[in-house]
Amino acid sequence: MDTTAGEVPPRQAAGSIRVAIVDDQHLVRSGFAMLINSQPDLEVVGEAADGQEAVRTLAVTRADVVLMDVRMPGMDGIEATRRILAESGTAGSSGAGPRVVVLTTFDLDEYALSAIHAGASGFLLKDAPPEELLEAIRTVHRGDAVIAPSTTRRLLDHVAPLLRRPSPVRDAHAAAVARLTPREREVFELIAQGLSNPEIALKLFLAEATVKTHVGRILAKLEARDRVQAVVMAYEMGIVRP
Repeated sequence: MDTTAGEVPPRQAAGSIRVAIVDDQHLVRSGFAMLINSQPDLEVVGEAADGQEAVRTLAVTRADVVLMDVRMPGMDGIEATRRILAESGTAGSSGAGPRVVVLTTFDLDEYALSAIHAGASGFLLKDAPPEELLEAIRTVHRGDAVIAPSTTRRLLDHVAPLLRRPSPVRDAHAAAVARLTPREREVFELIAQGLSNPEIALKLFLAEATVKTHVGRILAKLEARDRVQAVVMAYEMGIVRP
């Protein structure tokens, strides 16, 4: 992971969100780094040109959010995501660890879905407006909303038939969903529709803190790392249909 002078500023702002950029194109990495480092609450802690380099360095460098190109020579973003989260001990859980945002040029890229299954928190188009990229980083770091909901939903709608095919994983997810209480099931269905915590609170006439508690319990019961993982399960169960 390249942390040479000129690419990563020396500042270490207290409380800033630490971002790693993984992309095989130097210009893409540099452009993202300049944008991210222009924000007072964000800082780039390093860059990697391929999945192997990313895995190697993120084992010793803490990042809060990883921007991960999905298509790279050698180790692609899917395998890199899987290994990074496995080594941090957070794959398939809601524990601490880096959040991975997959970068792709196609909003119907099935590689992006595979990366989500590997533990990524969602995906973003490379040509997204700068403000959308910055907000995605902040949102995924908070862990309280699905990033790029319109593009994520288009992808899931596109691959919904594949998700609903019988498999041991789908059976395990169905059993987990069955363990939800009636209220948790209600909140789960609203999460699957893309509603945020404040929107769910308004819809169900609940305090936002209560909704947050329900969401935490739902993710724990489903063994879902975040809301994107929960939405994928909702598509698997047919709770959400294209």
